[in-house]
Amino acid sequence: MIAIIDYDAGNLTSVARAVSHIGFECVVTNNSNEIENAERIIFPGVGAAGSAMESLKRLGMDAAIKDAFDAGKPILGICLGTQIIMGYSEEDNGTPCLGIISGSTRAFSTEMKAEDGSSLKIPHMGWNRVSVKNNHPVLSGMGETDEFYFVHGYYPAPDDSAHVIGETDHGISFASIIGFKNIIATQFHPEKSGRPGLGLLKNFCTWKTTS
Repeated sequence: MIAIIDYDAGNLTSVARAVSHIGFECVVTNNSNEIENAERIIFPGVGAAGSAMESLKRLGMDAAIKDAFDAGKPILGICLGTQIIMGYSEEDNGTPCLGIISGSTRAFSTEMKAEDGSSLKIPHMGWNRVSVKNNHPVLSGMGETDEFYFVHGYYPAPDDSAHVIGETDHGISFASIIGFKNIIATQFHPEKSGRPGLGLLKNFCTWKTTS
């Protein structure tokens, strides 16, 4: 069973639908017992860092996620779930986050420029490629021309470059896939990214971690 963490953030249903589509059982839950008994965990979300962290703390999910990580359970973060596994977010006038991966979540700046010199569109919305920097089992079968769907105005910035699995260009080159031990996280939405995204989800659902 795969636990999809419900912390009052959006986009949970589409993640559950995608996981079921590729043939795996899942439950959307905020129950710590279900998380403890799950084989692996997906930590998705759409929203803002401040309210997300408030919900996690109120529901006791901040401790549950950290305990799952310490126990070596495979964890996949998606979008907001990726941003708040960092130590700190610039969103909402600064938000302390989970600190599973050292670093911060930063905002795209309106002063950044696109490749053609035009003003950068914020949020970054649409399809884009990922350049793999560190090989990972969850990326098995991903092609250089595969594109994934993004919707975000913030991005994760790990302190250690070894935690950057993939990068994407949008005014700057930013970390679009990060990972450490038994956690991997994507800034894009694999559940909305067609065949490449479903392939990534399937790889996660069968990933045998060594933690």
